[in-house]
Amino acid sequence: MNTTEREMADHTLLAFNPGSSSIKLGLFAIEASGTRAIGGGEIDLRQSPLTLRVDQGEKHIDIRLNAKVTEDLHDVIEQTLDWVVRHFSAADLAAVGHRVVHGGDRFDGATAITDETLADIESLVPLAPLHQPQSLRLIRAVRHLRPDMPQVASFDTAFHRSQTDLVRRFALPRALFDEGVKRYGFHGLSYKFIASQLPRIAPEVAAERIVVAHLGSGASLCGMQAGVSRDTSMGFSTLDGVPMATRPGALDAGVLIHLVKTRGMTIEAVEDMLYHRAGLLGVSGISADTRDLLASHEPAAREALDLFAFRIAREVAATANTLGGLDGLVFTAGIGEHQPEIRAAICARLAWLGVAIDADANARNATRIEAAHAKVAVLVVATDEEQVIADETLAVLRTEGRGL
Repeated sequence: MNTTEREMADHTLLAFNPGSSSIKLGLFAIEASGTRAIGGGEIDLRQSPLTLRVDQGEKHIDIRLNAKVTEDLHDVIEQTLDWVVRHFSAADLAAVGHRVVHGGDRFDGATAITDETLADIESLVPLAPLHQPQSLRLIRAVRHLRPDMPQVASFDTAFHRSQTDLVRRFALPRALFDEGVKRYGFHGLSYKFIASQLPRIAPEVAAERIVVAHLGSGASLCGMQAGVSRDTSMGFSTLDGVPMATRPGALDAGVLIHLVKTRGMTIEAVEDMLYHRAGLLGVSGISADTRDLLASHEPAAREALDLFAFRIAREVAATANTLGGLDGLVFTAGIGEHQPEIRAAICARLAWLGVAIDADANARNATRIEAAHAKVAVLVVATDEEQVIADETLAVLRTEGRGL
């Protein structure tokens, strides 16, 4: 970062984006026009020794952390904050924003974290047991280290609050819907970012009927029109929808009854299987990583990939039904952005909908990959959840009149 950039970064904010076993982070300068990314990084909490990988433009730095991974993460976050402030000259860290997976019906947008909102976030842990606790650990660690630091929560579920009750409802007794047993949807920060980019990248289809496929270790689809969520594949929990790295996607509830009543599995054992031993890992018996499966010659690896593409294509078609048609298909996240073989397999199953891709453009991971004769625009767009967190955090701070 040059001297001018340092001068412009007098006020900064940090965005935390936790996964089940990793923490992504982004540092942003606060400017009159909004937020500007300065750098980003990631900590894999499973790695030993613990390393903070920092990305600053084309430059990558690996910083070894001496901290131990504890339940409260105090040492990890303390060392991370110290390094970020020192390296980026971010002495005036104005706020910290957090991705929180589940906001239930309580939160329809980003909110400042208070004792009350923190308690509400914690009450939703049973609905997202893999991810919600990680956000809580980070929020509490920052509170412990910087008690006066403003913190803001950005919710993955908030983007989908525009969906109708018809879309959100399960065919269960009505009282359960009123008690919160309904479809919430996730990956909302990613979808919000894609919706913000489409008017610039593809203005001719931005307001039309679009399905966005967020394909990473967690995967879901969202049908949107004019940038507004109308349907999504994930429902009550992050287990629903299409198969994922270690999660099964949509599953007949009778299977769970069978496993508990007939096979004698405990609820805890079933939960562990559904979150950690199903999906691509379960079907292949080899790996949860699509890169490993693409490189494998084992028939089970090919079957796992075929199932992945088949279920995603079927979900695209179902979502197009909600929208009343399909004008655009967008691939994003790790698999969606970087694995042309999987994009091609999905699109081949959607030819009847007018989807066709250009093989060369697809192989290059180009932004526009539809064939000249295609009836549906097909795009590859990189997502940036940390940018959304930063923008929402600044918006909350300015609404509160903090003078930034």
